[in-house]
Amino acid sequence: MEKTYNPKDIEEPLYNFWEKNGYFKPNNNLNQPSFCIMMPPPNITGNLHMGHAFQQTIMDILIRYNRMQGKNTLWQVGTDHAGIATQILVERQIYLKEHKTKKDYNRNDFIKKIWLWKKKYNLIVTKQMRRLGNSVDWDREKFTLDPDICHSVKEAFIIFYKNNLIYQKKRLVHWDSKLETVISDLEVEHRLIKSNKWFIRYPIVCNKKKNNNLIKYLIVSTTRPETLLGDTALAVNPEDQNYNQFIGQFVMCPLVNRIIPIIGDQHADITKGTGCVKITPAHDFNDYKIGLRHKLPMINIFTFNGKIKTHFDVYDHKGEISKIYSLSVPAKFQNLDIISARVKIIKEIQKIGLLEKIEECDILTPHSDRSGVIIQPMLTNQWYLKTSKLANLAISAVKDKKVNFIPSQYKAMYLSWMNNIEDWCISRQLWWGHRIPVWYDYQKNIYVGHSENEIRKKYKISNDIILTQDEDVLDTWFSSGLWTFSTLGWPKKTEFLKIFHPTNVLVSGFDIIFFWIARMIMLTMYLIKDNLGVSHIPFKDVYITGLIRDEEGQKMSKSKGNVIDPLDMIDGISLNDLIKKRTNNLLQPQLFDRIKKRTINQFPNGISPTGTDALRFTFCALASNTRDIKWDMSRLKGYRNFCNKLWNASRFVLIHTKDHCFFHFQINNMLFINKWILIEFNNTVKLYRDSLDNYRFDISANVLYDFTWNTFCDWYLEFVKLIIKFGSSEDIYFTKNILVYILEELLKLLHPIIPFITESIWQRIKKIKNIKEKTIMLQSFPKYNNLFCNEKVVLHMNWIKKIIIFLRNIRAEMNIGSKKFLSLFLKNVSLDQEKIIQENFLLLKNIGHLDKIKMVSQSYKEPFLSIKKIIDGVEVLIPLLKVVDKKVELNRLNKEIKNIKLKISFIEKKFLNKDFLYYAPQHIIEKEKEKLKNLNEIYSKLSYQIEIFNGSFYDNQ
Repeated sequence: MEKTYNPKDIEEPLYNFWEKNGYFKPNNNLNQPSFCIMMPPPNITGNLHMGHAFQQTIMDILIRYNRMQGKNTLWQVGTDHAGIATQILVERQIYLKEHKTKKDYNRNDFIKKIWLWKKKYNLIVTKQMRRLGNSVDWDREKFTLDPDICHSVKEAFIIFYKNNLIYQKKRLVHWDSKLETVISDLEVEHRLIKSNKWFIRYPIVCNKKKNNNLIKYLIVSTTRPETLLGDTALAVNPEDQNYNQFIGQFVMCPLVNRIIPIIGDQHADITKGTGCVKITPAHDFNDYKIGLRHKLPMINIFTFNGKIKTHFDVYDHKGEISKIYSLSVPAKFQNLDIISARVKIIKEIQKIGLLEKIEECDILTPHSDRSGVIIQPMLTNQWYLKTSKLANLAISAVKDKKVNFIPSQYKAMYLSWMNNIEDWCISRQLWWGHRIPVWYDYQKNIYVGHSENEIRKKYKISNDIILTQDEDVLDTWFSSGLWTFSTLGWPKKTEFLKIFHPTNVLVSGFDIIFFWIARMIMLTMYLIKDNLGVSHIPFKDVYITGLIRDEEGQKMSKSKGNVIDPLDMIDGISLNDLIKKRTNNLLQPQLFDRIKKRTINQFPNGISPTGTDALRFTFCALASNTRDIKWDMSRLKGYRNFCNKLWNASRFVLIHTKDHCFFHFQINNMLFINKWILIEFNNTVKLYRDSLDNYRFDISANVLYDFTWNTFCDWYLEFVKLIIKFGSSEDIYFTKNILVYILEELLKLLHPIIPFITESIWQRIKKIKNIKEKTIMLQSFPKYNNLFCNEKVVLHMNWIKKIIIFLRNIRAEMNIGSKKFLSLFLKNVSLDQEKIIQENFLLLKNIGHLDKIKMVSQSYKEPFLSIKKIIDGVEVLIPLLKVVDKKVELNRLNKEIKNIKLKISFIEKKFLNKDFLYYAPQHIIEKEKEKLKNLNEIYSKLSYQIEIFNGSFYDNQ
C-alpha cells in the first residue's frame, strides 16, 4: 500500500472499474425489496454547481447504503432539456459567433444547432457525475427529449385534454419581452429599485344626473404611466366619502381621449395614494381581477418584444375580440420601447397640464430570473392545466402520510401552496422543447394526437386539408413532472415500472417544492394507478436539503464572484485559472475588478486538490435540517485530513497483518481492549444506521468521524501497538484478528460516504483475507449484533481513557516530556476498577509512560506538589516534585501569561473601537470574539498552574 494517500491516483480508475463491471445496475433479485431513486435531472446548460454535487452525494449515499443491504437497487440518471435556459445560451452563442439571432433561422435549423450544443455539454455534465462517484445505471440514462420520453409527454397531454383538464384561454400572464415568452410566476424575481410615482389628473366628464362643480378631475398615482394607454376604468372605494359620489360617472383618459367609467371596488385603498386607482386589465394582475368582476374591456397596448403597438387589441372580459373602443394609437407613441414611451407620455401629460406632481420612491419590481428584464403582465392565448382538479388527491397523499416531507416543516409549506393553487400555464413561446401535440385546420378546429398522420387517420382528414401544428412548446416542468414513471417506460406497462414505482425517496431543494415536487405528485396520482385503480404516489419520502451558500451566508452567483466548481475542489485549481473562470462571460463586465479582488482574498494560492471523498464527507457532515448551509473550506481540509488518517491507519493494519492467518473469534476469552473496540464498533453501527434511516446525514458523518479518528485511530491503534510490542504471542494473534475485522467492517460503514478510498483499501484486505468477491460496494452492510453489547466494558474503558487524558494534559501543561516517568496513585478504587487496572496494567503503564501504578488506602497522604483529580469516584494523584523544576516552570508560566495578557488587551481595544464594530464584517467580529474566548481560557489554565507551584492543589473535581 502506497505510503502517501493520493486520491487522483485511485478515483478515476476505480470508477471505470465499477462502471465497466456493471456494479451500478439493479441485481434483479426480486426476492429482495426494491429501492429506487430518481435523480432530479440537471439542466444541460453547463457545469454542475455545488447544489447538484451536494444533493447527488446524498443520493449516492442512500443508493450505496441500500445496495449493500442486498436490495434490488436502481438510481435512474438523466438530464433535462431546460427549455428557456438552453435556448438563451444557444442564442447568445450564435450572436457572439455569427452576429445572428434566432429569427435568422427557421425552426428546424435552429433546433439542430441546439442538439449539437446539447451533445457537447451533456457530456460535460455526465463526466462531472462520474467524478463525484455517482453509482447510477448509465445504461438507462435518459434525456427529457429522448423519443420514448417525448411519447410519454404527448400521451400525458392527450389524456389530460380528453378528460377536459387542459384548455386554451386568453389570460393575463407574466411576459418576458426579451425572450418573448410567458414565464411561470415562480420564475419571477422581485427587486427593489429606485423610481418615481407620478400623480396624473383624469378630467371628470359631466353627468346630467350627478354634477359636482367643485371637483373637475380625479388624481391617480402610478409608477407605470405608460399603461394609461390601456386604461378602461377608474376605481374608488365605495366607502370613501370623498369619492363614492362619483361612482357611475366618467372620466377622460388623458392622451387617448377615451371616456372610461368610475367604478366602486374594495381594491381601491382609502389609505394609499390618492384613493383613486386606474384600472388597466390587460397589463396588471390586480386590475385583471377587477376587470373580470366589473366586466371591463381589456386593451393590449404592448407588442411581444416590449414596445407600444401601432394598433391596440381590444377584448371583452371573456377574452373575445371587442370593438368597444377605437384601436388607434397616437403616432408619437407607436413603436417606442416601454421606458422611452414612459418619458414621452409624462412630457405630453405635463404639456396639457394634467401632471399634478412627481415623487421619488422605491418600487418592488418584477424581473425575469431567466433574462433579467422587467416582467410585463400581458394578455395572451395560452394552454392551461386545471391543477385545482388534481390538487385534492395530492393534498390527501401528504396529509395521510403516504408522502412524507423530511424535515417535516416543509409539509406546511407544501399544503399552503396546494390549498391556494391556480391553474398551471403549461405553454411556452419557444422552439426548444416538447412541441404541443395540437394541430389546427383552416377553420381553427383543434385536433390532439401523437402525430399529424395519426390525427388524419383517426379523424379521416384528407391530405388536401392543411393541418398546422401549434407553435408553442410545453413548460419544461411538465415533462419533468412525469419523470418518475416516464423514465421507467410509461405508458407501456414495463417490468421496471412494476418493480420500481413508486420510488422510495426524492432528494431536492425547498426552492422547487412548487415548481416540481407538487406537480410530480399531482401528475403521477392522476396518470398512474394500480390494478385496483388506486393512485400511485411518485415517491414515499421527500428529503429537502438546505441551499449551499458561501462562507458569509450569501447565495452563490456568478455576479457575486463566489461560485465554487465542485471539481475545482476535487482536482484543485490555480489562482489565475480560478479568476479566469469566475470572470469569463460576465453579463456585467464592470464587476471584473471586484470579483478578481474577492477571489485573491479568498484563495490567494488557488484551491488545493482534496479528492472526491473529502468533498463528499464534507457535504454529508453539512447536511443538517437547516434551510441554509454555509460552505466551509476549513471543514473540507479537515475531512481531507480525515481521509489521510484513515489511509495511514489502514496501512499500519495491513503492514502488521500481511502474513496473518484469520479465523472466526469469540468475544468471551479475549483482551479487555478487544472486547471494548468490538462493543464500540457495534454501538457505532446502530447509531450510524439509525441516522441514515432517518436522513440525518450530519449525525451519520459525525458518528463515523468520531469512531474512526478518536476511537479506532487515536485509542485502539495505540493500544494495539503496545500489544504487538509487549503482548504474548497469543494476545498478538487474537488482536490481529480483531484489528482486521474492525477495519474491514469500518470500511463498509464508510463506503457509502467515501467510496473511493474505502474500495482502494478493501482491495488490499481482500487479498490478505483471500476474499473472492470483487468489490466492497456489493459486500453485506454491517448489522447491529446483540452479542457485542456490554455497557459496563464501555464505562470501564471510558474511566481508563479519562486517566490517560489526565496524564497527557499534565505532561502538556507542565511541559513534561515522555522520557520522564510519572507515578500514578489511585485512591478509593472499587473491586471492578481494581480488576480492570490489573488486567490492563502493562498497557496503562506503557501508554502513560509510568514508573509505577499503585492503589492506595483512604489514609494515604499525597506528597507535596501533587496534582489530583477525582475521576468517576476515584481520587487520582500524580506527584510532580521529582520531575519538575519549580523555579524554571514558574518563569516559563509567567512569561506565557504576560504574552497572553498583551494579546487579550489588543483584542479588547478593538471591541472598544466603535468604527471597528460598525464597519467590520460580522464574520470578522465573530472570529475576534472566538479568539478572545480562547485566549481567556488559556489565561485561566496558566493562572491555575501558577497556583499549583505556589502551593495550591490542582483539584478539578
